[in-house]
Amino acid sequence: MHSMSESRLANTVPNGRLIYVIGASGSGKDSLITYARCALKADHLCCFAHRYITRAANSGGENHVELSELEFEQRVKQGFFSMWWKSNGHLYGVGLEIDYWLEKGVTVIVNGSRAYLSEAIKRYPSLQPLLIDVDPEVLRDRLIKRGRETPHEIDQRVDRAMQYTNFDHLLISRIENNRSLEYAGDKILKFIVGE
Repeated sequence: MHSMSESRLANTVPNGRLIYVIGASGSGKDSLITYARCALKADHLCCFAHRYITRAANSGGENHVELSELEFEQRVKQGFFSMWWKSNGHLYGVGLEIDYWLEKGVTVIVNGSRAYLSEAIKRYPSLQPLLIDVDPEVLRDRLIKRGRETPHEIDQRVDRAMQYTNFDHLLISRIENNRSLEYAGDKILKFIVGE
């Protein structure tokens, strides 16, 4: 995990809402974010932050910006990321553009990392974490159908998911995603628009 400098922390006073969506791989996080993006009306002041990832752009899942490790490290050195972390062998970054959007009073939705949550809260104390919750067996079934991992890797992902379910010490909202995409999609949509 990587914390920001004290001066950067002190200067961050966002006017908009920052929604930090987290969930296990296979929880449906990307699908729900896409659902919300497509369903939001033009009069809602919302921006979905693209992540910068050292992973091929055509690898499936979210619409992200592909960077080489060298490009990523250069952007880290230049301070171009508001947040960044390493997970599953890849580097993930969220650009400083979200600070501009927040200053304009926009609701910003970030596809976050559970392991980075405490650092993200240090950077943005008013951040609103939103956990996409899924039962272990539903998660396992989705990972098997996805077909990206070996049975051993699936076991590891399910075990890791269960390690990150206890956020009781934080003010965290949860959306259960064991049913249809529309069921949880409508809930995340209501959360984003503040209903």
